[in-house]
Amino acid sequence: MKSRFAVWLLLAAGFARPLSGSELNGWPLRVAAVDDRTGEVVAQQGLGPLLAERTEPDGTQVRMLRPLFLRQEKGDRETMHFLYPLLTWRHEGADTWFSFFQLVNDRRETGLGGGRVHGLDVWPFYFSRQTGDPATSYRALLPVAGEIKNRFGKDRLTWLAFPAYFRVEQDGRHTDYVPWPFLRFTGGAGHRGFELWPLYGHVARAGDYDNRYVLWPLIYRQEKQLGEPAGARRESLGFLPFYTRATEPGYINENYLWPFFGYSDRTAPQRYHETRYFWPFAVQGRGDQHYVNRWAPFYTHSVVKGYDKTWIAWPLFRHARWSEQGVANERNQFFFVVYWSHEQRSLANPAAAPAYKKHLWPLFSVWDNGAGRRQLQVVSPFEVFFPTNQPVRELYTPLFALYRYDQRAPDDTRWSILWSLISRRRSPAEREFHLGPLFSTRATPQAGERVALGNGLLSWRRAPGERRWKFSVFDFRRSADTPAPVAALP
Repeated sequence: MKSRFAVWLLLAAGFARPLSGSELNGWPLRVAAVDDRTGEVVAQQGLGPLLAERTEPDGTQVRMLRPLFLRQEKGDRETMHFLYPLLTWRHEGADTWFSFFQLVNDRRETGLGGGRVHGLDVWPFYFSRQTGDPATSYRALLPVAGEIKNRFGKDRLTWLAFPAYFRVEQDGRHTDYVPWPFLRFTGGAGHRGFELWPLYGHVARAGDYDNRYVLWPLIYRQEKQLGEPAGARRESLGFLPFYTRATEPGYINENYLWPFFGYSDRTAPQRYHETRYFWPFAVQGRGDQHYVNRWAPFYTHSVVKGYDKTWIAWPLFRHARWSEQGVANERNQFFFVVYWSHEQRSLANPAAAPAYKKHLWPLFSVWDNGAGRRQLQVVSPFEVFFPTNQPVRELYTPLFALYRYDQRAPDDTRWSILWSLISRRRSPAEREFHLGPLFSTRATPQAGERVALGNGLLSWRRAPGERRWKFSVFDFRRSADTPAPVAALP
């Protein structure tokens, strides 16, 4: 159960957190959830779904003006989003990070040696990183001049009046482009090469590899020494689109009229044979850990290392099954996102209730964690596209919550319509109903029953064990057992 729950939390942490606890309903100005034990407001929203704030169980303070602004604060850690994903600002201690649509990124943080590091990117024109050490610091202005160190999978990128001159360095090998991408010279660490792309190219290193091409990518030959077993090598050659061939010990792949017709045959480390009649539409493959039966777009069934996938009338219906971390997963999709469902079951305890998440886009989203917790939202246009994006869940998903249902346990449920204009909660300790500020009822074993108009302008109470109702005017107390909390809108 523990492993199942860990995986499921990543998949379905739920929608934006609903109001919980007893309710103070002044819709549309303010609807607040009150902790029954302390009388403190733990979550509230105003102007329908637009204003909201809450305190998470871990102490994080969350405030938002949907869909413009979101702030999350805990201790010295603070994150703010404005018109997400347009602007994001984050700080923790002395470290700060700012982003404008992921195009302008500014980072000021403490490096591994304790010094300050400042990085600034203005895509795709300016890149800088200042660490106090010339070996790891750089500045680059495209297309004028500059260098970038240890980024984009390379040791160093250098240019001057790009594309007139561009240099790439990695593991002692360097390639100079004068200009990029046409004239290339490769050297360093035993590498040598010359290319006049796309007409001709030859790059090699003795005892390692030898690559040639003519009229790239139409004619090419590539050789790579594998080392094990002794003398083994990988070889690829092609005369596109007529013929291609790739071989290495225990493997051959040939194509005729590439990429439409061909076959692959592997004997080690696992056995697998595949025939392509008219790729990608007709493909048949059989092997130890790999199975493909494709007659696209009508029907496709494949099993790759335990991942079982079926397409029917692509892209209309997709079904997949797989297991990981002690959890059996099953996913069904109709036209990718119109209908989407994911179910998880414990392999160690097959009798346990499954966890699932389902979307009928854009009408509703529903999830169940398999341990008594359920949620449903109508309408839900974003959840299927951003299942793990918390800012989207906070800022956008609640704007469309015409109906919300939340079950914390089988006997503890709450539903609401139009952002709590109408709401009802039932639990062993409480029954509560609200029609905005106009009419409300509440019943608890300790305080008995209360009916109120205008949030207490007129009210009727009946204590536990009594048969008579008591009438009062201007009774704005939430109940006899809990003092009225005081809190302001965010």
